[in-house]
Amino acid sequence: MKSSPGIQAAIDLTAGAAGGTVCVLTGQPFDTMKVKMQTFPGLYKGLTDCFLKTYTQVGFRGFYKGTGPALMAYVAENSVLFMCYGFCQQFVRKVVGLDQRAKLSDLQTAVSGSLASAFAALALCPTELVKCRLQTMHEMETSGKIAKSHDTIWSIVKSILRKDGPLGFYNGLSSTLLQEVPGYFFFFGGYELSRSFFASGRSKDELGPVHLMLSGGVAGICLWLVVFPVDCIKSRIQVLSMHGKQAGFTGTLLSVVRNEGVAALYSGLKATMIRAIPANGSLFLVYEYSRKMMMSQLEAY
Repeated sequence: MKSSPGIQAAIDLTAGAAGGTVCVLTGQPFDTMKVKMQTFPGLYKGLTDCFLKTYTQVGFRGFYKGTGPALMAYVAENSVLFMCYGFCQQFVRKVVGLDQRAKLSDLQTAVSGSLASAFAALALCPTELVKCRLQTMHEMETSGKIAKSHDTIWSIVKSILRKDGPLGFYNGLSSTLLQEVPGYFFFFGGYELSRSFFASGRSKDELGPVHLMLSGGVAGICLWLVVFPVDCIKSRIQVLSMHGKQAGFTGTLLSVVRNEGVAALYSGLKATMIRAIPANGSLFLVYEYSRKMMMSQLEAY
C-alpha cells in the first residue's frame, strides 16, 4: 500500500512521540541538575554537589520534578519535530530539484532538521517554561525570590496566566528559537554523519541498535556543545521571570557575563553531556524502530 503524505506524517508524529517519551524517562535526573546549575550556579560547586544537595533536600523524587511537563514538552516537541522533518525534507528536495523519493545528502538532511525545529519550538516553549520552574522551585523558595508555595503544575500555570496572560507561556521564545534552529542543524547533521561513518558504504538502514544509539549520542553532544550558552540564558529567563520582569536575551546574557563571568554560561554542561548519550541514543533508537515497524505494517496492509 502506497503511503499518503498524511499517513507518513502520522507515522513520523507517532514515532517522534515514542522517542520523546523514552528520552525524557532516560535523562530527566540529569536535565533537572542541568537546569538547577544553570539558574543558580552559585549554589552548587559541581555536578556531584548538585546531586548530593538535591537528594539531601528533597530526596530522589527531586530529580524527577517537572517530569510531567517534561513529558509534555518533549513529546510535543519531538512529535512536531519529526512530523515537520518529513515535510521539510520534501521542501528541500523541491528547492534543490531532486525527485521526491531521492536520498538527501547529510548536509541537506541537517538543513531539513533545522527548518523543522522552528515549528517544534512553538510546541516546546510553553511546557519547557513550566518544567524549568518546577525543577527550580526549591531554590527559588530558599533564596527568597518567591514565597513558599504549592509546587504543582497547576499552581505554576495559574501563576503564569495571572501575571502575564496566555502569552506568558512564551517567555523565552526568542532564545528557544535561537537555540533550536542552529542546534538541530548540528543534531541531525551529527546523527547522519555518524550513521554514514558506521555504515561504511552500506545502507544506513542496515545499522543495528548499538550503532543507532551511538549515532544518537553523538547527535546530542553536537547539539549541546553548540547551543548550551543559549540554553543557559533561556533557563534564566524562564525561571527568573516569575520573580519579576526579566531582561530579554541580550540583557540577560550581558548581565550573566558581567556579574558571573563567561564560565557561568556553561554551568551544568557536564550533566548535559552525560545525559546526551543515553537520552538521545534512546530517542533515535525508538524513533527508527517504531517508524520502521509502522511502515512495514502499512506496506503489509
